[in-house]
Amino acid sequence: MSWIDEIPYNVLILAAILMAAAPFFPQPHLVEKIIMLKEGTLRRPIDIFDLFFHAAPTLLLLAKLVKDFATRSS
Repeated sequence: MSWIDEIPYNVLILAAILMAAAPFFPQPHLVEKIIMLKEGTLRRPIDIFDLFFHAAPTLLLLAKLVKDFATRSS
């Protein structure tokens, strides 16, 4: 997981914000796919891929934060 250390925080934060909000109108895909997941209608492979595609930068940012805090506390 050392490759996560090479990604700067500012790049991850910008990517997470942009991918979570894209497309800006009428509704961000991430919000739409989370609602579909909650309602149980997230079934098509393209929708599942879209959920992971738009959530990936946020998940990477969270993984980097957890890794950095875990190494600082130990």
